[in-house]
Amino acid sequence: MNSTLQNDVLNSDRFVITVELVPGSTYMGAKVDTVLKIAADALADGRVSAVTITDNPGGNPSLSPDVIGREILDLGMDVAVHFTSRDMNRGGIESRALQLARLGMKNILALTGDYSGQGFGGKSSPVFDIDSTILLCFLKTVGGQQLPGNMAPAVFFTGCAVSPFKATEAETYLQYYKLCKKAAAGAGFIITQVGFDARKFQELLLMQNDLGIKLPTLGSIFYLTPRAAKAMYSGKVPGVVITHELYEKVVDEWQSKPRGHEASVNRCAKLASVLRGLGYRGIHIGGVHRDFATAQEILDRMEQIQDNWRDFLPEFDYPQKNGFYVYRRETAEVVSSAPHLNELSEQAALKEHLHYAFLKKTHDLFFSSDSRFSSSLKKLSRTLDTPSRESILLKCLEDPGKKLLLGCLRCGDCGIQHLGYLCPESQCPKHIRNGQCGGSLQGMCEVHPDRQCVWVRAYKRLARQGRSSELAREFVPPRMWELNDSSSWLNFQLDRDHQSVSCSIANYCGSQNRCVRQDELTAKTASITLLNTRRP
Repeated sequence: MNSTLQNDVLNSDRFVITVELVPGSTYMGAKVDTVLKIAADALADGRVSAVTITDNPGGNPSLSPDVIGREILDLGMDVAVHFTSRDMNRGGIESRALQLARLGMKNILALTGDYSGQGFGGKSSPVFDIDSTILLCFLKTVGGQQLPGNMAPAVFFTGCAVSPFKATEAETYLQYYKLCKKAAAGAGFIITQVGFDARKFQELLLMQNDLGIKLPTLGSIFYLTPRAAKAMYSGKVPGVVITHELYEKVVDEWQSKPRGHEASVNRCAKLASVLRGLGYRGIHIGGVHRDFATAQEILDRMEQIQDNWRDFLPEFDYPQKNGFYVYRRETAEVVSSAPHLNELSEQAALKEHLHYAFLKKTHDLFFSSDSRFSSSLKKLSRTLDTPSRESILLKCLEDPGKKLLLGCLRCGDCGIQHLGYLCPESQCPKHIRNGQCGGSLQGMCEVHPDRQCVWVRAYKRLARQGRSSELAREFVPPRMWELNDSSSWLNFQLDRDHQSVSCSIANYCGSQNRCVRQDELTAKTASITLLNTRRP
């Protein structure tokens, strides 16, 4: 039996409304009571399809969304739990999925998660065993579906997140490329990150249409207070964008509490109206932490003004400084009825290009199944496949070169070929193999803001070759931990790594990916690939 959320999302005549709840760090008390009361009032209101419950937001411990979610479900209100891969290895993730299935919790928002925050006695250890794309695919297999897949009904109705509010070309396209993979991996709906830029909201819908991603999308709106706006503006909430102009406006509005509240309610109602007018299937309301009355005011106000949504577009014109847009702004209008593509310009510098070119040539010669040396290398690898000989190979040849060129951590299941010949283990703190997370800012890493995001580097390397769209297509299976501390060279040649062992997973999770396939491009969907291939 489908959930209320699933029925509403799949009903094209329904404008879906969800409300985000944030449990506190205690198992009982006023905070828990408030969350339950908001859910009960949302049910009584009748306009809300489901509440969503965060999973250790910011990486900080809080009450499990599964526990309080089950209580809310018992009240009669449908629930979607956030499910991050930050805090559990894949064994724990599989166990949690089975628990959710047993509890009847069908709706899941699959996320990689923010980097780890504080725990008991210090900072928590980040896990990130799998990323959100792999998590989406795994959730399709729970409850009887067997790889490569039978037609058993899916247990879960899964959603994914996307952030269109990126400031650079690389980050912008990387978000859409990863969305292609998420759609193929099993996402049933999309929820955006928080932002207040109407052009970016429109851009997401246009890109979905150009890429053939036909998923219902909910736009996030957020009730802004000065405290929340400051955290977002200062970059403390990864992926959320608040410009200086908007931040100053919010601070000024809240010089008087009643005026600030009214302004924030109106901003949410106007943005909700704009999203509905642009073609979003619903809204996701955040920032409502005290009571449901604020959400109720937003919805009441939206119903009064929604037909005038075009009048509100100028109020959501908050471009980032030197921010990149996929589509050009050719008129004074905030959004355009016939947008044209912007030219692409980001490319790797010569040093990065040479590093890429050398490793690609080496890979093609020695680590490709169609290499002319393939047969000989497999025979040699079988000869070297003993503990003592492998140790010599690692210490004398493989480790020195790979550590110098890649910072190799000897995972034994190399994934550099999926990341522009950069290492996802040593150079991505979240070890992501299927696309950039949403936490980067101005091209810099969420965890190490002094260095460029490794996925941005990969995009630029491939863009120089006119091949950046490859990052949209290939589903990369999870790392095989059983190969840790062994020779990835031998593992490849002897068909022991993910490229051989996990082919069924790759096929199952990526078989529905129709994004930017060269042989399927129309004049409209040629946008990304053709612009890339025109480069020198």
